[in-house]
Amino acid sequence: MAGWFPPPGELRDAAYATFANTIGVGLWTAGGALYLTRVAGLPATVVGAGLSAAALVGLAASVPAGRFADRRDPRTLRAVLQVLQAGAALLFLLVDSAASFLAVAAVEALLVTGNLAVRAALVGALGRTAGRVHVFATLRTAANTGTAIGAGLAALALAADSPAAYRLLVVADAATYLISAALLMRLPRYPAADAAERPRTWEVWRDGRYLAVTATTSAMYLRRVVLTLVLPLWIATRADVPTVVVSAVLVTYTVLTVVLSARFGRRAEQAEPAARMVRRGSLVLAVAMLGFAAATTLSTAATVALLLASTAVYSVGELWHVNGATGLSYALAPEHAIGQYQGVTVLLNGLAMAAGPALLTAVIVGSGSPAGWLLPIGLVTVCGLAVPPLTRWARTAPARPAPAAEPVAG
Repeated sequence: MAGWFPPPGELRDAAYATFANTIGVGLWTAGGALYLTRVAGLPATVVGAGLSAAALVGLAASVPAGRFADRRDPRTLRAVLQVLQAGAALLFLLVDSAASFLAVAAVEALLVTGNLAVRAALVGALGRTAGRVHVFATLRTAANTGTAIGAGLAALALAADSPAAYRLLVVADAATYLISAALLMRLPRYPAADAAERPRTWEVWRDGRYLAVTATTSAMYLRRVVLTLVLPLWIATRADVPTVVVSAVLVTYTVLTVVLSARFGRRAEQAEPAARMVRRGSLVLAVAMLGFAAATTLSTAATVALLLASTAVYSVGELWHVNGATGLSYALAPEHAIGQYQGVTVLLNGLAMAAGPALLTAVIVGSGSPAGWLLPIGLVTVCGLAVPPLTRWARTAPARPAPAAEPVAG
């Protein structure tokens, strides 16, 4: 396993913490819905609607958590949040009604979103010397590996299919948060900026150029559910292939993102190369989705081959988009307000991903026509082409004035 992680040092410690955390993510992603329906006794419709509502509520924590991370050590803050997430995970053991489920799910979503914003601030601190996109890509590799292993371990609970097994899965999920928090505390403290350097206001909301670039790259995250939701339904309803092909598609995607993620991470530290990477990724994603759309018109063998080839192309396009967008989010943000700027990025990404399931399933799966794929294809293409000129515009912004000093207690 060590071969998948960076050399000994701060980045390896952070990667191990991410790996432990995301094993729990994989456990809950694979088995959480079954626990809630078969053990907690909730209808599937309540679970789906509740998780969607909670995810939207959780977005409210993104910018405040990021701004708070500008004022505190992000390592310690993230460790505290993960201890709280362990407690929230255990609260699911007490869920026995729709009301209690919604309450616990909302608390968990607030903590998850806050953790994402603080993680972005921690990446900013870790990447001051190693490169922030490289750090992000390395941690993404660890996250994908951990999630895949967690999903595999969840198969044991699913095979047992008993209340005790599902409850054990919930406890194991909580334990991974505690392990991750302990690993995070092996990192050094990352002191916040001096009081004289901190912005007194919500500076990011007045930075229209940053918001324009980020909103454009975030809109492309609408396609996030293509492989996990839309394509499986498309294959099941429109393609004359065995449903096991869905698993082959997801395995292909997971392996490629794990193997290639870190290799793409050193090419987008500066704003203009990052913008070009987003544009390149958008065009490659468009080509991949054209392949998905065409996969219903061929023989079975040709359809399987096209689906797998398009998945490989999609994986490369996604890596270019994600790493390029990450590079822009750091390169265009002022050093003294990395946390609140990353919080806005988390918020805008989350809004796009929240809209994706309903919109794309209705347009693509609901219509049953390959023409439905033109919406995400057009969206990613237009946004990708717009990013380089928007970035040049953002780079020509007047120099930001020094922030006013905050009052210092005492």
